[in-house]
Amino acid sequence: MRLCVFSGSSPGRSPGYAAAATALGAELAARGIGVVYGGASVGLMGAIADAALAGGGEVIGVIPRSLMDKEIGHPGLTELRVVGSMHERKALMAELSDGFVALPGGAGTLEEIFEVWTWAQLGHHRKPCALYDVEGYYRPLAAFLDHVVEERFLKPVHRGMLIVEHDLDGLLAAIGDYRAPLADKWIDRGSH
Repeated sequence: MRLCVFSGSSPGRSPGYAAAATALGAELAARGIGVVYGGASVGLMGAIADAALAGGGEVIGVIPRSLMDKEIGHPGLTELRVVGSMHERKALMAELSDGFVALPGGAGTLEEIFEVWTWAQLGHHRKPCALYDVEGYYRPLAAFLDHVVEERFLKPVHRGMLIVEHDLDGLLAAIGDYRAPLADKWIDRGSH
């Protein structure tokens, strides 16, 4: 099994973000779960890769050629795949993974988790998608998504497809227990 981790190429403001990335990488390695991620050696991306590698875990990085210098491709991974574009990066990461989790990050992290979550809503895959709400980082986003449901732009069943957890054990348990709704139970062509 492999988990795709989306995260920032920056460490962020709080030291707790890097600590959470390190703990996640170490725990995945301890459980024999491989890591698929963006391939960088810096920021939270580097922290999760380094921790998983230190624990003897498999770590596959996927990075576009144009970002090899900017994000500083990690030289010590199990495998580093260099691709031609961001589209190829995301498609390959999704193909290699059995689930997705977003650590704190910026626009790229949000775009990546929202894309795979949208794919799940459309029935393109049945893999779990999760936000690791380290230090309440995703609390305002989760509240906004609840607002989107209230405004009827998002169905409750689709909102429920995005796991939000602040505790590492709770996060991994929710991912392990995830069962996607069957497409015929949630596709309603007549409403939002």
